[in-house]
Amino acid sequence: MEFDKKSGIIILILFIFFGFYKPVVCFLIVGSLILYHGIHYLEFLNSITKNGIESLGKIVSHESDEGYKIPIIEFKTLEEKLITGKPYYYASTDASFFRSYKNDINKNIKILYSSKNPERFVVKAEKSFNYGTLIFSVIIGAAFTSMAIAQLLGYVNVIHK
Repeated sequence: MEFDKKSGIIILILFIFFGFYKPVVCFLIVGSLILYHGIHYLEFLNSITKNGIESLGKIVSHESDEGYKIPIIEFKTLEEKLITGKPYYYASTDASFFRSYKNDINKNIKILYSSKNPERFVVKAEKSFNYGTLIFSVIIGAAFTSMAIAQLLGYVNVIHK
């Protein structure tokens, strides 16, 4: 799930504007984005768990971003199409230090991929951790969104002027 550049610019402009005009709307924007992100990926994980095709992939490398490591995996589809890429959803956190794939280069790993779009795949062993991080993000997004709405409706006064 990628935002196009135009949407990102519009969201940024709205965020900056409301940061000065009515800051509580910024919480609504952030909460809504986190909530949307969490729900989108939860739906994807549910779909791929039910309808995904299991395959064996090989970790060919890993991509490092600010200390977090994301495995780059290569696998063949049932149609023998070779796919190389990052998992569509992979929760790389500080906890990844304990379960990093950096020492598993050239090792095989089970993946689930979408039959409609094989570039969208997940590491099968990460299923529980992925669900946990997404449920956590949905809770955080819902909290931000509901607190912002309650503030806008005058039920609570979180931001003091």
